[in-house]
Amino acid sequence: MGLQDILSISGKGGLFRLVGTMKNGVIVESLIDGKKTPAHAHNRISALSDISIYGEDGEKPLAEIMKAIIIKYNGEAITYKKWSGAEMKSEFMDVFPDYDEERVYSSDIKKVYQWTNLLLEKEVVSLEWANTEEKAEETPAHED
Repeated sequence: MGLQDILSISGKGGLFRLVGTMKNGVIVESLIDGKKTPAHAHNRISALSDISIYGEDGEKPLAEIMKAIIIKYNGEAITYKKWSGAEMKSEFMDVFPDYDEERVYSSDIKKVYQWTNLLLEKEVVSLEWANTEEKAEETPAHED
């Protein structure tokens, strides 16, 4: 399972796994408590694979930032709750040095750490996942 199956839904806390579709939305399962619930088309639903963070030179995919965080903390949970806003920004700058400080708020950074911890806890991502590079499918050259 990749981040394309993990959803963020506005107005609902936590993250959700896509489990099915219905006529006017999707059925999701909470990663926090495992409860299944419908998410309707009027909800703002975003797959984590589609989310990017603003940088000074363009946007960076959330998956790349999460991988850098997981590598930095060696696959361990991040104890961000004890950090001040300045510490949180400083730590985030270590993994994304050119993030746009005017458009990325402390609350956004906190959510990235929160989501990363949840995905690590539920074993959706891991240090092994973080160390892999997603490459486009390449056709090997054949010598005849």
